[in-house]
Amino acid sequence: MTVDASRGADAPPELVQLLTPEGERVEHPDYDIDLTPEEVRSLYRDLVLVRRVDLEAVALQRQGELGIWASLLGQEAAQIGSGRALTDADMAFPTYREHGVAWCRDVDPVNLLGLFRGVNHGGWDPAEHNFHLYTIVIGSQTLHAVGYAMGIQRDGANAATIAYFGDGATSQGDVNESFIWASVFNAPIVFFCQNNQWAISEPLEKQTRIPLYRRASGFGFPGIRVDGNDVFACLAVTRQALKNAREGQGPTLIEAFTYRMGAHTTTDDPTRYRVASELEAWKLKDPIERLKAYLFKNELADQAFLDSVEAEAEDLGADLRRRCLEMPDPGPLDIFDHVYTGSHALIAEERAQYAAYLEGFES
Repeated sequence: MTVDASRGADAPPELVQLLTPEGERVEHPDYDIDLTPEEVRSLYRDLVLVRRVDLEAVALQRQGELGIWASLLGQEAAQIGSGRALTDADMAFPTYREHGVAWCRDVDPVNLLGLFRGVNHGGWDPAEHNFHLYTIVIGSQTLHAVGYAMGIQRDGANAATIAYFGDGATSQGDVNESFIWASVFNAPIVFFCQNNQWAISEPLEKQTRIPLYRRASGFGFPGIRVDGNDVFACLAVTRQALKNAREGQGPTLIEAFTYRMGAHTTTDDPTRYRVASELEAWKLKDPIERLKAYLFKNELADQAFLDSVEAEAEDLGADLRRRCLEMPDPGPLDIFDHVYTGSHALIAEERAQYAAYLEGFES
């Protein structure tokens, strides 16, 4: 068996791809997708608007308006493709970078900014959007997702869960434990690994000696590698995996082979550990540009449509900035809200003690 530890721009041979970097539609014997022109245009709009949210957030952080930000630049197709494969009944468990999936689940982007601005604890109701709060602890959300999936299984619901994580998280014990539980209990879950080639400053070859998707076989369920910059392939593969999960066929590991175009977070400097030529090679595989090329080649959109999407993106960015700056700072006692779903004696006691402490500073 040959070892595949490549993090370069060449596509691995086992990659599921439906749209080439040049915008050419290709067929796959196991995965295909039939989209209307309107659906294709909608996917393009998603990609562009989500990237605009991300770019605005980076700018806000650089200007001191956010404490930190985790960019999704380059990973839009993996997130939009998988996010649009979800049904209303499915539950998603994100890391802290799934801004595109949040968009698909109708989470207001300003709530994402509120978390990184430090004025809310997430800002959305997971039950309302079937999108869990962001998880900062690496890999822990995979255990939460498996537990939720086992609950779905026992309820007999026609639903599945999807757990997002990066290539670095596959080295965490929580992720491997979640694989064991999901496999043994045949849980209706899709593990979606966005392999962006870098776990902060550690390259993929420091995480594994074989392609990540092959690890699934050791736990007793299927794995598949998909072109993470191909929104069609990500949609088709995730849709099938979720369908299999709902039908009782158990878990699937999807490895979305993509690339982190920006820094790990805004506290990171990727120029210290990766070469510029690698980044330039991956720019040629940009998920937005390849879908734009497909739209033009197949006469599914004209320049007026592209201009309208760009104008909408600019309006979104301006609106997002305005609402971010207008977000009020929370009150000192707000930290005690939403700890439990109902009243709790200990929380009430601590709240009263802290209120009395604050009153001691009033003149």
